[in-house]
Amino acid sequence: MSWTYATLLALLTVLLALSWSPEAESAAVPGSTGSAKDPQGPLKKIFMKQADASNFLRRRSGRGAKSHDEIDAEQKQILAANERKRQFHEKRNEFESFSEEDDDEQDERSRESPEEWEEFHDDGMQE
Repeated sequence: MSWTYATLLALLTVLLALSWSPEAESAAVPGSTGSAKDPQGPLKKIFMKQADASNFLRRRSGRGAKSHDEIDAEQKQILAANERKRQFHEKRNEFESFSEEDDDEQDERSRESPEEWEEFHDDGMQE
């Protein structure tokens, strides 16, 4: 029970301290004294008028024609990406062919070993 009282007392102390801090008033929703149409203080820097906002968005939404430098840069990036893909696929194909050859050699060795054993065994039996 003592933990419950200690926790409740600590929470009430924090709540009281927060309610008396100056930040609590600036974070609170203004009552009838402040108007939403005309923000004051730091809020004036954050919000802009609706007409200004729509003009800003209208100017930013349209994208003009790309310059030759932008087109060239994009083409260089595309060509570089294609070259990297081609090199990757070449290396992968080279590795696959190497592994296939290695598997074929392993199969051939594993096939030769029983044949050699049979020949050796047969040679011993004929004497």
